[in-house]
Amino acid sequence: MLNTTRWNRLRYSLYAPLYDAVAERAFRRPRRLALGQVVWQPGMRVLLVGAGTGLDLPWLPRDVELHATDLSPAMVRRTRRRAEALGMDVEATEMDASALRFPDGHFDVVVMHLILAVMPDPARGLAEARRVLRGDGQLCVMDKFQADDRPAGIGRRTLNALTSAVATDITRQARPLLEGAGFRIEQDTPVMMGALFRALMARPARDG
Repeated sequence: MLNTTRWNRLRYSLYAPLYDAVAERAFRRPRRLALGQVVWQPGMRVLLVGAGTGLDLPWLPRDVELHATDLSPAMVRRTRRRAEALGMDVEATEMDASALRFPDGHFDVVVMHLILAVMPDPARGLAEARRVLRGDGQLCVMDKFQADDRPAGIGRRTLNALTSAVATDITRQARPLLEGAGFRIEQDTPVMMGALFRALMARPARDG
């Protein structure tokens, strides 16, 4: 399988100079709608996981504490430049989403846009998101997902061998992933290409 952390770091470093041309306009509305589902409060501590070039920044409140991580150093540099251009104070750090270097319960909001369909192990990434979220925190997800009520067929799985290596996994299901990681989904909204791209807002489920 070519979808590994090492491969993702390499390919997104290569994609970085072209990423905005491909993703900025196409995902502007989905990003805005997804972030609009979050209940924002001044002073919140917010983490953008897999922040890419920082395309979420224009749609975020200015009165929150912002942290951004990405696997690719080239992406992190572009996030820093975008934050500076926008006049925003953002702590951007190179970091693996499956091994976040933050303490438990550190964030009020974790944003995961267009990363769960890319990660080699999305369940581990979601487990890390849950770990660093406060007990009443919010998880904001926007990504492409296979329908929850049926697994991918053989044709889709065969095509996925190619797409997961060069772009994205097309077989992952939102609800099984989030609920399996201990989240309670509160909002689930189609935002692009019918129901292929969805925005979900979830909170950690109470144990027991």
